[in-house]
Amino acid sequence: MDLEQENKRLRRQLRALHRQAKENEATLKRFYDRELELLTADSLPELLNSLTDGMQESFQTQCTQLVLQDPEHEVRRLLYNTGFPAEIFPQIHFVDRLESVSHMYQGLTKPWLGPFNHPDHLTLFHDCRDLQSIAILPLHCRNHLAGSLNLGSCDSERFTHLHAWDFLEQLATMAGVCLENAVNRERLVISGLTDPLTKLHNRRYLDRRLDEELARASRYKQPLSCLFIDADHFKQINDNHGHQVGDMVLRELASRIRSKLRASDIATRYGGEEFALLLPQTSLEEALLLAERVRLEVASSPISLSDGKIMRLTVSIGVSEALPMPGKTQRKSIGQQLLADADRALYLAKANGRNRIEHLADEKSKQMRFKL
Repeated sequence: MDLEQENKRLRRQLRALHRQAKENEATLKRFYDRELELLTADSLPELLNSLTDGMQESFQTQCTQLVLQDPEHEVRRLLYNTGFPAEIFPQIHFVDRLESVSHMYQGLTKPWLGPFNHPDHLTLFHDCRDLQSIAILPLHCRNHLAGSLNLGSCDSERFTHLHAWDFLEQLATMAGVCLENAVNRERLVISGLTDPLTKLHNRRYLDRRLDEELARASRYKQPLSCLFIDADHFKQINDNHGHQVGDMVLRELASRIRSKLRASDIATRYGGEEFALLLPQTSLEEALLLAERVRLEVASSPISLSDGKIMRLTVSIGVSEALPMPGKTQRKSIGQQLLADADRALYLAKANGRNRIEHLADEKSKQMRFKL
């Protein structure tokens, strides 16, 4: 080989090394940018978006899906409390047990890269077609496997066992830490918005969600209803049996109310023995039916006391509704009116004998009915 040919070979090799260096630099930048986005995510929904849509955009994969183990549905409840229910994250699959999804989770401690095998990997990639190679990145939280980030490509050479996976492992470790931190942050937020006695949300949470639900009702032109529920003769319970029994009654009442609610309903302890419920996408007629189910559930069986005695409990319920209409409105005043109407209807139920449901239906109150 003469000197000129050797120089050409060396120049080709140098260009190849230069291209490889550029590719490596771009790869490192993608990893750095993705890690930075994970670290700076302000909320659990933002982090989950970064782990799905963000990953797919950064790594140009045809399919990116997140599988999370959530046996107590805690993460799903936290998401719902943020106003972003799990249903709006189609790339995330919440499961009770990872092993029920795929045998790959048994002993999965490091990223797995290789060809897509239809029978074995189909459960990890829902509604993804023509995949040729995949990367399964385990996410560890609190020293256990919490799920995996699954990357799928139509290129058979995109993910292979010959590729170095140390960057992917570092990214997965970072993602697991960020996921645990985000869940813990949401727990802290919710703890400040939860009534410690009944475990229902508190009045601060109601105020926060009321504005959000009014905005959603107005945007989609859907009704929003409200229930005010009050335990009948509760002062007598405290006077005759003590506050400890009173607390036990409130916990039982909250449990019976919760048992009749839908996933979208928002239950809060408004104060004392009074509970306020927001019912999105619910008309007055539907709210009255739900109120009756709650009333019947509370009165269905007596409460057993520690001394062997039993106590019968009933509730009075007031119902109000907001109806959407075009145009801008003052949501704060509308929200206050929604609560005030339910409260007035509740006092009407008590005045009319208790253990009943009322809503403002006379002509005067009809004129006071408001629209979003």
